[in-house]
Amino acid sequence: MSNFAKQIPKAVKEIRLHFCQTSGHSAGVRKFVQSSYPSIKSANPDLKFLIREASDISPRAFVRFERGVESQTQLADLSESQVSTELSKLVNSQSVGSA
Repeated sequence: MSNFAKQIPKAVKEIRLHFCQTSGHSAGVRKFVQSSYPSIKSANPDLKFLIREASDISPRAFVRFERGVESQTQLADLSESQVSTELSKLVNSQSVGSA
């Protein structure tokens, strides 16, 4: 997971994860947060990494880039490694010129 932590571009200003504390749909996101949060924060101390837990919601990731541009993706029923892959795609979506 430390590869993800080191590849976050400077254009990323905030990563926000919304997920349920108990739902099976959010299990991969919970595992990702438990295993990856410390390495993400140590590699990117100024990055806002927000965790929002709520009952019975579909897990989602939001990334805010420079100038307030946001992208999001669904994370329902993904494994920990799939969550990492989806977040990697999301954080790199703006740096390669995508909207």
